Amino acid sequence: MPLPVNKTFGERIADALVEDGLLSLSQVEELLTLQKKEGTRLLKLLLEKNYVNEVDMVVCMGRVLNRPPVNVARVSLSPDLVSLIPREVATNHKVLPVSRLDNRLFLAMADPLNVLALDDVKRITHLEVVPMIASERAILDKLNALESSSKSPSMEEIIQESQRQAELEAEADTVQIAKELADNLSVDQLAASTEEAPVIKLANLILVQAIKDRASDVHLEPFEKMVRLRYRIDGALVDFPPPPKSLQVALTSRLKIMSNLDIAERRLPQDGRMRMKVGGKEVDLRVSFLPTVHGEKCVLRVLDKSNLSASMDKLGLDPETFNHFKAAVDAPHGLLLVTGPTGSGKTTTLYSALNELNCPDYNIVTVEDPVEYQIPGINQVPVRKEIGLTFATALRSILRQDPDIVMIGEIRDTETAEIAVEAALTGHQVLSTMHCNDAAGAIARLDDMGIAPFLISSSVILSCAQRLMRRICPACKEQQDYPPKMFADLGIAPKLFQGVPLYRGRGCERCKNSGYSGRTAIIEAMTVTDDIRKLIIERRSAVDIAKVAIAQGMKTLREVALGKAREGVSTLEQVLLLTSVY
Repeated sequence: MPLPVNKTFGERIADALVEDGLLSLSQVEELLTLQKKEGTRLLKLLLEKNYVNEVDMVVCMGRVLNRPPVNVARVSLSPDLVSLIPREVATNHKVLPVSRLDNRLFLAMADPLNVLALDDVKRITHLEVVPMIASERAILDKLNALESSSKSPSMEEIIQESQRQAELEAEADTVQIAKELADNLSVDQLAASTEEAPVIKLANLILVQAIKDRASDVHLEPFEKMVRLRYRIDGALVDFPPPPKSLQVALTSRLKIMSNLDIAERRLPQDGRMRMKVGGKEVDLRVSFLPTVHGEKCVLRVLDKSNLSASMDKLGLDPETFNHFKAAVDAPHGLLLVTGPTGSGKTTTLYSALNELNCPDYNIVTVEDPVEYQIPGINQVPVRKEIGLTFATALRSILRQDPDIVMIGEIRDTETAEIAVEAALTGHQVLSTMHCNDAAGAIARLDDMGIAPFLISSSVILSCAQRLMRRICPACKEQQDYPPKMFADLGIAPKLFQGVPLYRGRGCERCKNSGYSGRTAIIEAMTVTDDIRKLIIERRSAVDIAKVAIAQGMKTLREVALGKAREGVSTLEQVLLLTSVY
């Protein structure tokens, strides 16, 4: 549907996004229809539908309006500059002062055409306002960060405060929490220690910092004379200032209370979860405690729903892999497997597929250990081994619930594999994960579990292998030259990168000098064709199956990763680290 001649600002932005290949005409038509129905701004609908991300939106707005975009996350702001505009006004209008030059105030705005916002800022500051463009989320995040930094003490300040308190107690000959005494603390003493101000502040700060830094996991590890704090950011563990040893037991107990766990039990592992709200969004955390020689180790997995893709086309797959994956998801029945190591994003990929399928026409049921993301419209069953609710027992009951689509968190044993294959053969669509190194290895894994080859060949329609590849930080991205001989030594055809620039991240404050920011999925998708079915029945090796799949057009993990390096998304080092040659 062609856009009207007299286009609104939102329609001009949509036009620019279509020109850049970031939006399709069918999506524009859908949004315009929805806009007329709901009366919502087109730009807001674009972001709500996840058709484009905020960065692309800001770049397009800057081009259309001929205004410079600004990354407010990287801008250092003085308190005097921020105080020019009251917090309430800045939040309501989504504006942020970023610089002042004589009588001119450079103002980051989510909507630079907001005349009311410009008038209010001019009236309050008595300055000439120069509008600049920034994303709404970035502005609000920066405002929240400025407020929290002004009100909340830093981790170093909390640590220093607790150390001063410990020194004062030592001078006063008061009771200290030494290792031998910590083991004998009563429940009342533990509960009392968790209510102390430094402990509460420290626990909250550790969790908030993890969410702000996009950490996927938080590790609190006790040792003889220290407690180590590490965050896993973009797949790599990063050390942070450690909490004092004197607060170890109180901090662990505080996290247990927040997770509704038993603070008196310190000899057995415990698992729980908690929910908190940071920056206006709710985040779930999965918590695990493990007894060690020097106390309990705590690992918190951050489950941020904003990481979920609203649809499969947002997974960043190359066109060939996307077509294979989409065809399997749209199939009326069959078994779809996603394999890879722990933390490779397998479950997130399946959730994206479920989001695509989630509609009133389908009865979707999942069985997971544990349920990571809660999605409206989908029936999710958590495994509880302590009462006998395993994957297999849950699946038997699920198949009596008239399901159309079943997702299994992981196929771990023969019984679960048998039921999954049976469900796929009886007209159900089954999605599951497995621990294997490559797509063809999933076939061999099912065979090892005792599933008959003719059942495997009849049920499996697609097998995928997945890894998460680190993205180059856009703030410090620079070109990197490699000698042609190096490609040959690594088994990479030099002509693949002939005339194609390669990049790396130099390292900056935004990426904490790592050179990387964020991750993207690379997926090897093997469609089970008639030729592959014959090899399965003949019980041929995974290598033989992979060779046939490659000959039929399957792109291996190495090829997909090299494609990401060619596009400038990631580095050659990441290709070599994550993938191997068949």
